[in-house]
Amino acid sequence: MEPIEIGLWTSAGLLVMVLLGMRVAFAAGMAGFVGLVWLRWNGFDYAPERFGKALEVSVRIAGLTPHSKVSAQVLSLIPVFILIGYMAYYANLTTALFEAAKRWIAWVPGGLAVSTVFATAGFAAVSGASVATAAVFARIAIPEMLKIGYNKQFAAGVVAAGGTLASLIPPSAILVIYAIIVEQDVGKLLLAGFIPGAFSAIVYAILIIGIAVTFKTVGPPVRGFTWGQRFAALPPALPIVAVVVIIIFFVYNPFGDAWGTPTEGGAIGAFIVFLMALYRGMRWTELRSALLDTAKLTVMIFTIIWGVLIYVRFLGFAELPAAFADWITSLSMSPMVILICILLAYAVLGMFMDAIGMLLLTLPVVYPAVMALNGGEMVSAADSAFGMSGSMCAIWFGILVVKMAEFCLITPPIGLNCFVVAGVRDDLTVQDVFRGVMPFFVADAVTIALLVAFPAIVLYLPSLVG
Repeated sequence: MEPIEIGLWTSAGLLVMVLLGMRVAFAAGMAGFVGLVWLRWNGFDYAPERFGKALEVSVRIAGLTPHSKVSAQVLSLIPVFILIGYMAYYANLTTALFEAAKRWIAWVPGGLAVSTVFATAGFAAVSGASVATAAVFARIAIPEMLKIGYNKQFAAGVVAAGGTLASLIPPSAILVIYAIIVEQDVGKLLLAGFIPGAFSAIVYAILIIGIAVTFKTVGPPVRGFTWGQRFAALPPALPIVAVVVIIIFFVYNPFGDAWGTPTEGGAIGAFIVFLMALYRGMRWTELRSALLDTAKLTVMIFTIIWGVLIYVRFLGFAELPAAFADWITSLSMSPMVILICILLAYAVLGMFMDAIGMLLLTLPVVYPAVMALNGGEMVSAADSAFGMSGSMCAIWFGILVVKMAEFCLITPPIGLNCFVVAGVRDDLTVQDVFRGVMPFFVADAVTIALLVAFPAIVLYLPSLVG
């Protein structure tokens, strides 16, 4: 049997396990290990006496592969970014951020919902976890919206959709994972997420205002705040602004050399939030909760990475990524049509898998194919299919797939943010939240279409770095 055939059969088995409900980390690790044994034994012509040798070699590969990748320094960004988010929550910085957004923005139609979107965007700028963002604002924003007469389904949808912004706006754990898998510059990818993330928030806000204007009872504006009250709400939210500025200058300093690595910027940001939390009265119990929550989410992400890396190594031996890239480039359709089909496939796949697992499983095969469509890793902008160099195409495609991952966080039947919001609020069912996020599908579709049509939205900031 050819290695590619083994790769296809094993990948089919992986999909079956995932659809049956097995966790992605364990399904990927098991599929990868079985595939490695199968490949080695196939190389020995299935001789019974050589099965032990095939098993021994596969165990060594499966044992060494995760450590070789996970020990990379850049992965330390993930727990640091998650820690920033949880400490900001326990320091009540999220409440201060929401209050500031409410006093400045809530006067527009649907103003409290718009304030929630921009507050989640601000919190996303110090937190790499969409789930944490959704959980925090489900406690803060939904009661405020219900108090003035918002439809509970719409209020829940706003929070669930707003929480997805943490996937794109740096610091983003998913962007870091993408950078590791495709071996691209983390700093440039984080920088590339700022404008598309802000753009997504603006599209959400426009959608909410349009709904509030059309249906007068959906989102009544909130007025009555004086200018003094508005300016008084700004200082408590300044620590979040400080963290964002620090991370930007550590990734890219527009006035000179970068101050350091993204990891160092994240660590300093975490320290600033920690000091602010102490100043605001955080005690040992709350600090312990922040550390435990960070550890739980980090372990979950790293477990997925470990399992998937074994599967990825098997795919390399099976030569499946190269075969898929050759097949994609042989199609008679235009590269842009193929890219759109790939993004649509992500939308469907995201209905049945979590965002991180979906990207980890697919990128080793899909990424080489997209790069081949553009003309290869080293292609110049003039000779490329998408009008950009290989390195810029890697960044552009990364933002597109992470935006698709955001979309998958609110799509049924397993949109994780929807389950989180419903779990936090006893007065909401998962069905209520899914109904509430339906209008935001349109907003995400518009955003993705514009990012595809106008790559400069993504590539402007990374192009400044060179």
